[in-house]
Amino acid sequence: MSNKQKSSLTSSGIKLSFLILASRILGLVRERTKAEFLGTSAYADAFGIAFLIPNLFRRLFAENSISVAFIPTFRGYVEEGEESRKKTQDFIAATFTLVSFLTAVFVILGIIFTPTLVQFFFKKGDSAILAETSVLTRIMFPYLFVISVAAFFQGILNGMNVFSPSGFTPVLFNLCVISGTYILAPKMANPARAMAVGVIAGGCVQALFQLPFVLKTGWKIYPATIKKAFTNPGTLKVMSLIAPTIIGMAAYQLNDVVSTALAGKAGTGIVSSLQYSLRLQELILGIFAVSIGTVILPDLSALAKNKKWQEFSDMLEQAIKIIMLITVPVTFYSLATGREIISLVYKNNRFTQESVQLTLEAFRWHVAGLCFIALNRIIAPVFYAQGNTKKPTLAGIYGFAFNIVLAMLLVKPLKGGGIALALTTASFANTVFLFAFLNGTKTVSVSKVITSSAAYLAKIILFSIAAIVPVHFALPVLNSFFAGHSRIIEFGLPVAITSCIFGITGIILLVLTKDSVTMQIIKKLKNRGAKN
Repeated sequence: MSNKQKSSLTSSGIKLSFLILASRILGLVRERTKAEFLGTSAYADAFGIAFLIPNLFRRLFAENSISVAFIPTFRGYVEEGEESRKKTQDFIAATFTLVSFLTAVFVILGIIFTPTLVQFFFKKGDSAILAETSVLTRIMFPYLFVISVAAFFQGILNGMNVFSPSGFTPVLFNLCVISGTYILAPKMANPARAMAVGVIAGGCVQALFQLPFVLKTGWKIYPATIKKAFTNPGTLKVMSLIAPTIIGMAAYQLNDVVSTALAGKAGTGIVSSLQYSLRLQELILGIFAVSIGTVILPDLSALAKNKKWQEFSDMLEQAIKIIMLITVPVTFYSLATGREIISLVYKNNRFTQESVQLTLEAFRWHVAGLCFIALNRIIAPVFYAQGNTKKPTLAGIYGFAFNIVLAMLLVKPLKGGGIALALTTASFANTVFLFAFLNGTKTVSVSKVITSSAAYLAKIILFSIAAIVPVHFALPVLNSFFAGHSRIIEFGLPVAITSCIFGITGIILLVLTKDSVTMQIIKKLKNRGAKN
């Protein structure tokens, strides 16, 4: 790869990271909008379940097909050069027809059988909210069609190394849902329906926004015959590539469905409180874990290709320590100030104190698993770098099976907290499975990585405990002092002040003990400053 290509790739990666961050922040604003209009009411649960159903099939088929099967096949055609341009164009037309036809059929069947599908998520006797969930599901089911077309466009663009338009579409989607809710809520039967219309509008915008960029690459979008769609050599290859991966993806999605069904039957507000909690967790993961995982994968792949296994192990160990340095303190701080964080982000007339408490019960257990979830997103690329996709998929299946069993056992005594605890425990189990499988590869010094990481984890836990002590004493005083003011002041200032106290205390401890990871970060920042 030339220096120009590396520079271009790095630039694209940085732009994409900013777009992902913007999308995560707007996703939180979208949840904030939902909290403002729906709180943790039965309508909030109905919307959450209704959106889950088409979203489930989107993740299972559209995203999976594009990333695993379409892009590699399309890229293979492109690299054959101009002599195969007609063959490539035929493949694009056949895939477009296949995606459109299959998702259109699926949407029609889904709309017909919606009343049967939604019964899985409710107890008998919830007839009124079940009927509303059916309405919302039927409104949003066509989202599967438009987002599948959008995913197809994204596949073409990414296959041509164009990333920014697709990275920007989630931002547009969130803006559509947010603005649609505010504009349409006063004009519709309830705000949940306004949000549902916003989802459909957002899906359409995601597809339409990318189309001009696709056409700009020189490829045309038009339908082929159904026969050609199912007999084109490229589409046959795509279908053969995707078939094995659907099993692993199905296990993941089944886990989501079962957890939501258990939450729906546990009581009003449990589904929505879990979703509010997870949105906060995803924001933290999106900023840190996903970025680190994306950055280290190319380097790990290069080291694996050159069989530099010692450097490979060292890089993995370093990445794990960085994740621990970030997630463990964030976990301690979030556990101490969870009520204030949730109140700051979500609390309003409809998101009551009871809603805060419901979300807090889930959030405490969700955030406890932050380190394990982040580690899983770092360790999995280690397998991918070695061309091994089977082992992380298998670890995921074991972890999700573990999650379902635990959720069934814990939902009755702990309700939403039990489902969150099950996810955290399963994430820990997944980490154990990944390390066990990694030990079998004989390419990574797993015992050295675990020993070194465990010692570092113990140190960071001790430092976090020391840093949380002043927060523990300062928080009640700050809450009392700012009580009765606006939401931003009442909850925002205590969070801001205590986060500064916690952060400064932790940094002082790390610098005084000359923490190796911290010293390396400081060194890199100094070098960058010197270059500028």
